[in-house]
Amino acid sequence: MGIKGEITFPGDKSISHRSLMFAALADGESRISNLSTGADVQSTRACLEASGIIIHNDGDDVVVTGGKFSDPTQPLDCRNSGTTVRLLLGLLAGQGVNATFVGDDSLSSRPMNRILNPLSQMGMKSECNNGKLPITIYKSELSEIKYKSPVASAQVKSAVLLAGLGASGNTSFTEPILSRDHTEKMLLGLGANLSINGLTTTISQLSSPLFSFELSVPGDPSTAAFFAAGSAIVPNSEIILNRVLRNPTRIGFYGALQKMGAGMDCLEQWEEAGETIGKLKVFQQPLNAITITKDDVPGLVDELPILAILATQAKGKTEVRGAEELRVKECDRIHAVCKNLKNMGADIEELDDGFIIKGPTPLKGARIETFHDHRIAMAFTIAGLVSDGDVVLDHPECASISYPEFYDELERLKQ
Repeated sequence: MGIKGEITFPGDKSISHRSLMFAALADGESRISNLSTGADVQSTRACLEASGIIIHNDGDDVVVTGGKFSDPTQPLDCRNSGTTVRLLLGLLAGQGVNATFVGDDSLSSRPMNRILNPLSQMGMKSECNNGKLPITIYKSELSEIKYKSPVASAQVKSAVLLAGLGASGNTSFTEPILSRDHTEKMLLGLGANLSINGLTTTISQLSSPLFSFELSVPGDPSTAAFFAAGSAIVPNSEIILNRVLRNPTRIGFYGALQKMGAGMDCLEQWEEAGETIGKLKVFQQPLNAITITKDDVPGLVDELPILAILATQAKGKTEVRGAEELRVKECDRIHAVCKNLKNMGADIEELDDGFIIKGPTPLKGARIETFHDHRIAMAFTIAGLVSDGDVVLDHPECASISYPEFYDELERLKQ
């Protein structure tokens, strides 16, 4: 059995969240096609609608009418989506909205102080449960801040910049390593007064609404990574990934895959709406171990679970360090990866900030604890393609958080 064929992916999750939010700040109607089908993006849509923004479907497109935000009458349920709550905290604080944010058990256990601290310094009044959900924000006069972030996080950066759109003066955000930069690229293209100097981004209060826009969201490279990995480890595989986002802050995984020795060709590459998009071919070749350092992590943090699966099939010792961020994702992903791979017979050592995997080792079938985490579910489904015996997930449905079509598409490509 090989993985063969072509696949086109739903819109990138990061850009989908942001396109809905920026359309809400725009003048008139914006039209978005290929919006992510994942549950997380639906959470963002529902929260914006509850805050007075009109959004409707027109065929396969989503149309957002920008306008004035209003106080939601019920708590905003962000369900499992960290991006929804963290970005909307900044956006709604900047728009002077009173709102309470809630989420599911997983989201309610995740730390929010890294967002609350800079927003509080800007003057946002809030109440929270010891830095966690539920969080209530109150209409506040926000003022400029020069914030130096201790972590490279696109969510923290975006929250501060979005709050800056409603704050007096010039708000600046400095990060230690460049994190994904979709917020800056999109805001620049939509008429915001924004400038970038090295690792510092500065934004001014909006004097008029953003420009309305039409956008076809490029395919999600984090979702595509699972199929690329499958094609890299299953013999006789060759897959073509169509219209995938190639933003330099998002393709660390593909650089790592190439470094490991996987077959990869970029068949086409072009620019659309300030983003680079490409068509990639990935095929199976023998893999070698690599080392991932703290500087590499921001560009492939979401792909580290699937990288661990690849490492079990690579020759040598793969070491991932500086990835303590994985401990506070949808679940503790370091623990989830190590526990499940040990059960499958991998040679893996858990570290505080990553893991060490020695390979190649044959994997055996096992019952997998997903911890209700979509990336764990999808990564171990790919591991099952090369395991001796079946991989059984305890909660396979959690893949729908980012990619409801995952299992059907994988089945289609098996030949």
